[in-house]
Amino acid sequence: MPDSRAIADELIRRFDLKPHPEGGFFAETYRSAARVLRAGEPSEVGNARAASTAIHYLLCDGAHSAWHRIRSDEVWHFYAGEPLLVHVLDESDAGGALVTHRLGNPLTHPDTVCQAVVPAGLWFAAECADPASFALVGCTVAPGFEFSEFELAEVDALKARHPRHAGLIGRLALTRRAGRRGIARRGIARRGIARRGIARRFNETR
Repeated sequence: MPDSRAIADELIRRFDLKPHPEGGFFAETYRSAARVLRAGEPSEVGNARAASTAIHYLLCDGAHSAWHRIRSDEVWHFYAGEPLLVHVLDESDAGGALVTHRLGNPLTHPDTVCQAVVPAGLWFAAECADPASFALVGCTVAPGFEFSEFELAEVDALKARHPRHAGLIGRLALTRRAGRRGIARRGIARRGIARRGIARRFNETR
């Protein structure tokens, strides 16, 4: 049976996954043609956005999704691999509550769920429960995802607001390893799937 690395390689190839600025690999699979405005936004050109978007997202080789937040609800769907932990910081709770969703196949891992929702505006991060494994998931965002609404956390500030979870926050901070581990090994940058190009487009939209 193929090992986790071989399967991850095949998933990257089959779904044409690219490195994501937060860590891991992704490909957008759907962007609604319907356009919507957020409540209270003026109906000016540029304010309308896709009603919904969806991506494939892969974590492997010990990489993690660093702390970030977006302005829309995000639904995570489990597809393949081993359990994935999605950590969410609830800033509406005075004590800084941490909620961890354990995504997986409930038939093989009864303590997991197939879907989990991250509410708009909350800081969250994700990691494989077993760093040596992989997890392929889907992320559906409504209203649709825009990089201009994607915010990576300032880790020191996040630790200060949630001191009880400082260890976890620091461990899942954005690092070179978070996004690049496995990229050089697979030769992805050499094949033209340049992380630098993705990061440049990401920065241009912010």
